Amino acid sequence: MAKPRLTLTYIVEPPSYDIMACSLLASVREQFSEDVACIGYVPEHRMNDVHPSVFIAHEKMGAELRPMKTEGMWREPYPHGNKIIAAMQPRESEFSAFVDSDVLFIRPNTIDNIVKSGHVSCSVAASMYWAQKDIWDLIYGAFDMEIPEERVYLMRQSRRPKVPYFSSGFVLFPEAEGPQGRFADVWYETARRIDEIDTLEKRRPYLDQMSLPVAIRRAGLTWNPLAEEQHYILGGKIRGEPLPEDRDIFTVHYRNPKVLEEVGLKHKSRRMLRRQTGVSFVRRLARTDEPTAE
Repeated sequence: MAKPRLTLTYIVEPPSYDIMACSLLASVREQFSEDVACIGYVPEHRMNDVHPSVFIAHEKMGAELRPMKTEGMWREPYPHGNKIIAAMQPRESEFSAFVDSDVLFIRPNTIDNIVKSGHVSCSVAASMYWAQKDIWDLIYGAFDMEIPEERVYLMRQSRRPKVPYFSSGFVLFPEAEGPQGRFADVWYETARRIDEIDTLEKRRPYLDQMSLPVAIRRAGLTWNPLAEEQHYILGGKIRGEPLPEDRDIFTVHYRNPKVLEEVGLKHKSRRMLRRQTGVSFVRRLARTDEPTAE
C-alpha cells in the first residue's frame, strides 16, 4: 500500500476532547477528496476512559486511535505539550499535521493548499498580549541564535509587525529527516530546553508556541504562514461576530461548542458527523445509560 501524502493527527482525551475529535474527523472526511490518513492519539493512561463510541466512530471513518506516553515527558506536567508528543510519534507519510481537536474543516480543501516542501505551515497567532518583545532575546539567546529579521502581523493585531510567532493549533510539517532530525523531534527538544530557562515567564501554557518558530529554524526549515482563512480562530475579540461573508473560510478553531453555536456552525458539524457515521451525536454509536446531550 502506498504511504499517504498527509497524516493528520490530533488529541483524543476524555471527557470532551474525545467527542470533539470525532467531529473534527468527520469534517476531514467531508472536505478533503484526497486520501488523508488520520490518527487520534490518546494519553496511554487515559485509553480505558475513552468513550466506546469514539472507537466505533474512528473505525467507521477509517482512522486509527493510538496510545502515546505523556507522563514524565516534561519537567513538570504540561497538558498543552501533548500536541508536541503527538507530533513526535512515528508515521509513514510525506507530511504530517497536528490540529487541535476543537477545529472543524467547513469548506472543500486540498493538501496542496496547506503544505509546502521544506516548510512548516502554520498560521500567525491571533495575539501575544502575554509577553513583551524582549522575551525573544532570552529564547533565541538560549540557542546562540539571532532573532529573525523577518516580521509578521499577528492575526488580530495590525498596528505594527512582530517577531514571527505562530499558533500551534494547526501545524503541518515534512516527515523527512533533516540535519537535526525530524522536525517534530527538534520541536520537542527545543521546548524541553526552553523549559529549563528559569527566568522565562509564562512557560505555562505558552511553551508549545514560544518554541515553535525556534524549532522551525533549528530544523533547517522555513515557516510558511497560512492564510487566516485556513485557520480562522473564533472567539476572543471577534466573539459573537458571524463569519465574514466576503471571505472563503476553510477551517475554524472554535475552542468550545458554545462558540461554534454562536456562529451558526453547530448544525453543520452535526450534519457532517451524521453523513460520516450515521448519527448526529457520537455517543449514540454505543449503547450506554449516559445522556446523549452534547
